Amino acid sequence: MANEIQLISDGDGLAAIGNATDVERFLVSEGLPSKDLGVQRLKSIFGTGATVAQAGSDIAANSGRWVKLTMESAERVKKFGLMESKTPGISHAMVGKPGSIKNWLQIEKGAGSFLTNPARLAGVAGVMAQLSMQQTMDEITDYLAAIDEKVNDVLRAQKDAVLSRMIGMDLVIEETMTIREQVGRVSEVTWSKVQTAPTTIADTQVYALRQLDALAEKLVSKPKIGDLATAVKEVEPKVREWLAVLARCFQLQDAIAVLELDRVLDAHPDQLDQHRLGLRVARQNRLDLISRSTERLVARMNSAADAANAKVLLYPAKSPAVVQSSNHVVTGVHAFHARLGIESGRQSSEARRWVDAAAEVRDKALETGAKGVSVARSLGNETLNQAGSVKGKLSSEIAERARRLRKDGKERDGEG
Repeated sequence: MANEIQLISDGDGLAAIGNATDVERFLVSEGLPSKDLGVQRLKSIFGTGATVAQAGSDIAANSGRWVKLTMESAERVKKFGLMESKTPGISHAMVGKPGSIKNWLQIEKGAGSFLTNPARLAGVAGVMAQLSMQQTMDEITDYLAAIDEKVNDVLRAQKDAVLSRMIGMDLVIEETMTIREQVGRVSEVTWSKVQTAPTTIADTQVYALRQLDALAEKLVSKPKIGDLATAVKEVEPKVREWLAVLARCFQLQDAIAVLELDRVLDAHPDQLDQHRLGLRVARQNRLDLISRSTERLVARMNSAADAANAKVLLYPAKSPAVVQSSNHVVTGVHAFHARLGIESGRQSSEARRWVDAAAEVRDKALETGAKGVSVARSLGNETLNQAGSVKGKLSSEIAERARRLRKDGKERDGEG
């Protein structure tokens, strides 16, 4: 069957390998944006001699494209029934487009498949992992540009020794990535330049997370809206700066992982798959750590917004300001999460307008007032009854007093 394409997925991305024209047609028909997979770089994993010749022939005859899997694109490729392979976390399928059939269909493929060799499948998986991390690195670059925050300027404005070391390592990593692009591999000499980078970056990441935790805790002990408004206003720009630092840390950690995979691919290709899986676990652990810290911050900001909303009538100017600053922080955290692939929870709070809060209080007052009227009527009737009783008693007393006065007057007249 013509138009045969091999699909490989690692859960984060999809690789389509086959004739360049067929691959392009497949991706266009499925509406999947892609980038070059770079299958030529896999030559180094096949050893020497006849194996290299055969592998080189296979590679030369094929083209590869990589697609970042989103919820939508993952649903589109699900119909092709990708099956789990012997390589952990990797699934694959063969598709074709026979004759005049418009749709691409899953097909069976014999032993001559490009990916029947486990080493080749591991190699493709390694390259896909690199592309996924490079995609995140590009998105973080866009994120830093979008928040109009030059992370190097932020870092240089800090005088802490931990951040200073990171600045230096940042430059070394960028230099190493440039050499990789020019040479096409990571030699032992090139790798030696960045071997200590993971520790330096991790120190900076921990430092940035602690700063965010400290900012979150700063909001806890502010029961008064005035104090809360001041604290939230001070926290807002600092959160943006530390998120920028944190984003740069993650970007550099992904860059190191890309270099690591190249180094293992070059020096120990038989360990490539295990190393890929190890990096995947370590990366997820970093994401979980960042998620827990930033979600705590979001929870504090939302609590501040709730507290301000509850007192919007008493503080019509300060309460909306608290909510606005809180929303800016929460929105910034969610944008940060999106670039790193972290699922965010509660969205930002909506500030309650003063008139809305006033209307709510008015409605409650009317409801309470309606109940109050019936109570007042009840009390009024009781009061009237009591008044009537008092009036009767008072009239009797007055009448009795008048009778006595008349009696006393007659007695005096008789004496006279």
